[in-house]
Amino acid sequence: MKHEWKKHEKALYLPKTVPEIILVPELTYFALKGEGNPNDAFFSEYIEALYSVSYAVKMSYKSSEPPKDYYEYTVYPLEGIWDLIDPTLGPKDKSNLKFELMIRQPSFLNESQVLDFLRSTGQKKNNPLIGQIEYKTFKESLCAQMMHEGPYDDEPASFEIMEQFCHDQGYERISKIHKEIYISDARKTAPEKLKTVLRFEVQKR
Repeated sequence: MKHEWKKHEKALYLPKTVPEIILVPELTYFALKGEGNPNDAFFSEYIEALYSVSYAVKMSYKSSEPPKDYYEYTVYPLEGIWDLIDPTLGPKDKSNLKFELMIRQPSFLNESQVLDFLRSTGQKKNNPLIGQIEYKTFKESLCAQMMHEGPYDDEPASFEIMEQFCHDQGYERISKIHKEIYISDARKTAPEKLKTVLRFEVQKR
């Protein structure tokens, strides 16, 4: 049976448009760090690099030596952890942003195979960022999350709702770093219809 995250992992990827507290399991990703304005042209090269390797893994069942225990699945959505280069400048200056973009990988993939996928994909694609991709495990643990519907620039209003929810429920935000999961393809979706999971780590007060 094909593993589809939209059907089998709704709690992680399709939350409601109201805040909730969730325990996020330890998961593995291809990840790529960078900084700067995500509206600038360079940003698409980061996305392309991550998807190129992720689709190489997905299509590896057609190779002469497919990964052991391969199963059919849908490639996971793009995610990003966002922070500020200079905290004193704030987030309105988008050139002050630093990020770690990532795409989750299936459980059958192991570290011994990763270098082969990175090497073969780098040979086929003219994208030097592929050589900078890391295979990493992230453990977010206890988080607040909600689905934000609308433009990315309207996200601060949703974060305010999330923080008020946490305060009312006896939780506190650990840091200003947050994660975004891009359920919609911004290239094909009107800004008012974008769906983005917003998530940050919390602890009980």
